[in-house]
Amino acid sequence: MEITGPMLDRFDEILTPEALDFVAALQREFGARRLELLEARQARQAELSAGGMLDFLPETKEIRESDWQVAPPAPGLEDRRVEITGPVDKKMTINALNSGAKVWLADFEDANSPLWENCVSGHLNLRDALDRTIDFETGGKAYALKPDGELATVVVRPRGWHLDEKHAQVDGRPVSGSLFDFGLYFFHCAQRQLDKGKGPYFYLPKIESHLEARLWNDVFTRAQELLGIPHGTIRATVLIETYPAAFEMEEILYELRDHSAGLNAGRWDYLFSVIKKFRTRGREFLLPERNAVTMTAPFMRAYTELLVRTCHKRGAHAIGGMAAFIPSRRDPEVNAVALEKVRADKTRESGDGFDGSWVAHPDLVPICREVFDGVLGSRPNQLDRLREDVSVTAGELLAVSETPGDITEAGLRNNVDVALRYLAAWMGGLGAVAIHNLMEDAATAEISRSQIWQWIHNDITLADTGQQVTKELVERIITEEVAKIATEPGYDEKLFAQATALFKEVALDDDFAEFLTLPAYARMP
Repeated sequence: MEITGPMLDRFDEILTPEALDFVAALQREFGARRLELLEARQARQAELSAGGMLDFLPETKEIRESDWQVAPPAPGLEDRRVEITGPVDKKMTINALNSGAKVWLADFEDANSPLWENCVSGHLNLRDALDRTIDFETGGKAYALKPDGELATVVVRPRGWHLDEKHAQVDGRPVSGSLFDFGLYFFHCAQRQLDKGKGPYFYLPKIESHLEARLWNDVFTRAQELLGIPHGTIRATVLIETYPAAFEMEEILYELRDHSAGLNAGRWDYLFSVIKKFRTRGREFLLPERNAVTMTAPFMRAYTELLVRTCHKRGAHAIGGMAAFIPSRRDPEVNAVALEKVRADKTRESGDGFDGSWVAHPDLVPICREVFDGVLGSRPNQLDRLREDVSVTAGELLAVSETPGDITEAGLRNNVDVALRYLAAWMGGLGAVAIHNLMEDAATAEISRSQIWQWIHNDITLADTGQQVTKELVERIITEEVAKIATEPGYDEKLFAQATALFKEVALDDDFAEFLTLPAYARMP
């Protein structure tokens, strides 16, 4: 195994020969299957683009109709009423663990810009947090962990199957980013977590089929064997954030059943996947502008109702979506409106039977906890609410055309503005970015650019101005929005030039980039 990234301070504590041998063993055993599954994604996309349709799989009907349960909740995961998400930098690690949330999603994926330094230092921060050696001072302010009993349970989200770690190569080929992130954390922290009475837990992103979940399950089994850790110690929650996965929820739980901790409604990436999978299928799968699509849209309602029903039928946790609002210390009116929306969102989720939900900022932990406390009381979850009243058809999951809302110039400009701001930050090393009082990650940029691509290719006319969305119109708006941003403090001309070039590639090229992070990562040192 060859490491081509720089060995910065203390990196030798994470990139030890033994840890790298462990990652290399996983890569050699599972790397080929991973590539085969990525090819299967392309084949499925070709079928959809040619007129195919998503549906529940006839070949797995027996799994859906038979009687089975996933493993019971693992220590530290019984109660998940509030989960906070964020990247694995040192400050966020301490703040998230101290936040009062039950779980911290320690993110190496969409909220993390995969600079080599970010990826390796994140593992140092997690290990230091478990060892309680992470406390530090900066700018006259001290950051220190609370007692262990008050800390959130760590759940790590590695990169998706589609991403490589180009700074680590096995036998001359880049290592899977998934196996790199999983392997380093598991090697260094699995036993540390067990010593604290919990375990190595994970969130699995971007899964598109139960076969991809099966691969993760085989990785878990092998990793536990290699380190002599009992089978079933690992637990993983799968984000249902791709359109195909919504039709395979039960099968995904079944494949991971010894290692399953439930499913999560990853709603922003889900919207991106809806657009991506049916981008060439005309107006039947055309969404209104991003901010007009709410969780009460019929196809989104069907998706979340089915998720709760599926999870509780199998004894698995159902975790709700993100509240991305960042409270402002300067504008109480903005806060009041936004917090009411957060409360309404969490009230809907808790009423639907979700066992917990996500927030992106520590100041939102109390409101989410208050709402779920009102439903749960002293109970740890709602697994007893089987939601047998729910019956969702494939047609209901596919009813995108029933989504109310318009496509306006303001919506187009917002997509351009937010995507450019996010991509500039991402190229500069930040994956969780505060934009217009929202904590945004890569999913926001993906929705923004994919909507614009779809509008251009479907001859969309803006509802407020009557203009047709063309490449020329979008290019003019890009120029105008960058000019506005350039007047703001902290504007970085180089980063926005890179962001603009990247955005034009992924939003305006005739060929649709599967993930914008792929060409973005290629541009990264």
